[in-house]
Formats: sequence, structure tokens, C-alpha cells
Amino acid sequence: MNKWNLIIDVAGCENCNNCVLAAKDELVGNDFPGYSAPHPTQGRGVIHIERTVRGAAPLVDAAYVPKMCNHCDDAPCVKASADGSVRKRDDGIVIIDPVRAKGRRDLVDACPYGSIIWNEQLQLPQSWFFDAHLLDTGVKAPRCVGVCPTQAMEAVKLSDDAMAQRAQAEGLRTLKPEMGTQPRVYYKNLHRADHCFIAGSVTAAINGRVECLEGAQVALQRAGVSVASTTTDVFGDFKFDALPQHSGSYVVRISHPEHGQTERPASIEAVSVVLDYLQLYGADA
Repeated sequence: MNKWNLIIDVAGCENCNNCVLAAKDELVGNDFPGYSAPHPTQGRGVIHIERTVRGAAPLVDAAYVPKMCNHCDDAPCVKASADGSVRKRDDGIVIIDPVRAKGRRDLVDACPYGSIIWNEQLQLPQSWFFDAHLLDTGVKAPRCVGVCPTQAMEAVKLSDDAMAQRAQAEGLRTLKPEMGTQPRVYYKNLHRADHCFIAGSVTAAINGRVECLEGAQVALQRAGVSVASTTTDVFGDFKFDALPQHSGSYVVRISHPEHGQTERPASIEAVSVVLDYLQLYGADA
């Protein structure tokens, strides 16, 4: 059967927090029997956004990753609740029972994604349950999707095969795939949060002044082999993104038919690299 999935484009998230606020507006103080007891007013909500900052001035990149219950097909919280306090529906949605789960603080730690919060007042573990109470009445998508101004979120109900094909075609990834939990929340452009880049700004002496050099050819080489290439923009900037952390040594080779060439080594460890003083001095440089 078709199952619910959420697709989040990290490149489209601007940290407006509309999804966070929509979840709080829907769940705080509201009782939905069978789905959820009222969520607490204070504290982190069941949707939160994590920021990753990469690079250094003047080439800094900030990415925002909305996180929530992943509705895993092999959910650790379901395994930890032999009493049925957490159940997995046929449509893929995971729901923490607001009655049976009372007092089960251990379920908070069962989630490897930190997506279950603890309601101290009601002594309940709670999570984002995909707004199942709305979907079951015919609403087309959870509220976080509808309030996203950049349309960075999309809820789709597809068969597992169809979703796998879409994930492959669009380069979608899940969080912590090594856990084997089979999440149903997918991310596009997740490299902006967990990969590195090599970037720089190229200048040249033009008409007696040092100016940004547009149109320079930039090649990224590794072990003498070109792995990527690009061209500097109007600001002289270039970026090679989605490089794995700790991927080691690279060489950046920059050339221009009028201003010569240069090359610089770069090494990717845990953080991105911004090369400085990339100036071309002429055909004989």
C-alpha cells in the first residue's frame, strides 16, 4: 500500500521557523484522543531546526535542517514498547499512544534521532505524528508543509518502490542511514549540513587595478586526476561542494587565457576550506 513520506529540501529552508510554530500551534494545549495529549507550552517542540555553518569569510554558507520524528519502518521506539505504547500504522506513520505511553520516559532515549520530547507535566513522551489527525480527515498534507513559504517541504504518499525510485532519481538521503532504521523523512541537498566544500575568490591585475576575475577556469584535482571543474562568477568566486569530510588532499588549479594560471593545495578534514590570496599575475605566472 501507499505510505506517507516527507521530503525536505535543505537548500530551500531559510530558518523562518514556520514549521516549528505551526506544530506548536496545532499541538500545544490541544487534545487529540488516540493521537496526542496536549503538548507543553514551554521547551523544544516536536519540530526543531538545526543550523550548520561552513566556510570562513568571505565565503560562508549557513544551512538549516528541520528535524522531527522520522517515522522509521524499523523504529527503535516501537521495538522498545512491547506494551503497544508506540505503534506503526500501515500508512507508515508512527504514533505514541497518549494513554499507554504514560510514564514511559525511557522511550525518549530509545529514539536515536532525539526526536521524542518529554512532557513533564503529563509524564508523557511525545513526537511529531505527521499530523495524522488531520490526514485522517482528508487534509492533503501536515501543517508544516502548508506553511513553508519556500515550499521546502513536500508530503507524498507513495509505495515503497515508488519512493525508493524517487529517492534514487533526486539524490534524496535520510539521517543516520547506518542505524538501519529506514526513516520515511528524506532530505535533498543534505550535503550542505554534513559535507565540506573548497572555495575561493580569484583576482587579477586589470587595467592597473586588482579586480575580481570572472570567467577563470578552476579545476579540482585529486592524485593528478580532475574530479570537478567550474568557472569563477562575476565576483571571482568558485566553490566545489559535497566533498566528504576527511577526504584528504586536493589541488585547485586556476587558469585564464589572459591572466595566466596558478594552483594551490587544499586538504579536507572536518571543516570546509576557503583559499585566500588567489591572484593571477599574467601569462608567465
